[in-house]
Amino acid sequence: MTSQQVAMPRVSGGIYANMCDVLQSSGTKVLHFVVGLVALLALWWLAIFLVTLDPSNSQFKDFAPRAAFEALPALWQDGIIPDAISSSGFRLGMGMFLAIVIGVPIGIMMGRSLWFQQLTNAPFQFLRMISPLSWEPIAVVVFAGWEEAIIFLIAVAAVWPVAFSTAAGLAKIDPSWFKVARNLGAKPWHMVTRIILPAITFDVLTGIRLALGVAWIVIIPAEFLGVTSGFGYAIQDSRESLEYSSLMALLVVIGAVGFVLDSAIVMLIKRYSWHRG
Repeated sequence: MTSQQVAMPRVSGGIYANMCDVLQSSGTKVLHFVVGLVALLALWWLAIFLVTLDPSNSQFKDFAPRAAFEALPALWQDGIIPDAISSSGFRLGMGMFLAIVIGVPIGIMMGRSLWFQQLTNAPFQFLRMISPLSWEPIAVVVFAGWEEAIIFLIAVAAVWPVAFSTAAGLAKIDPSWFKVARNLGAKPWHMVTRIILPAITFDVLTGIRLALGVAWIVIIPAEFLGVTSGFGYAIQDSRESLEYSSLMALLVVIGAVGFVLDSAIVMLIKRYSWHRG
């Protein structure tokens, strides 16, 4: 028997062990996911159950999980959920696009230029601490329509996590990388494309993840007024129509869409970051 024939079972055994580890890890994650959702639903049901023990609070039965899930098919068939996903998704996408296009270059300048960082740190921190929704009255006056105003509010909310995460990632780059690159004849564009962007991918995507969470929170109240589409409008309409089961169903959909968006960014972080090792 040759040495290669002896080694084959060991290789197969190693692959089998790795597959078992992956399956076990995936199974554990799925179990945690299911248990967490079940616990959340149980708390939701228990809260409504305790409230409705008092006969005078019987109207709160429409807030229960069963009523919410029973309302989901009708909301989908009537086009309320698809239209809300389309409208809110477009506004979110445009606002995030502007935040990334503006935030990443600002972050690179903050991380690469000490004088620019010192000059802009105080005003940027000041602007970052202003609630995005506080800009709503000004946005309505400045922009021609509510569509543009909402996109502006999303961009204002999302630009700061992107910019500061980019700057933090750039600050962690070893300065010797740039010296070596210059000695090898690298141009400024090479510095950006071959050193800066690959090195800060993890931090940029992390900033985008944080920005996405903030933007998804901001877009709902921003759609309460002035527009006739989106999740915010659908919630407002359900409240005014006293369709509380539909209102709760929309909250479930908002949470689900937000979870999917966040999970997509996490997958990108794991896929494209050099930190994944």
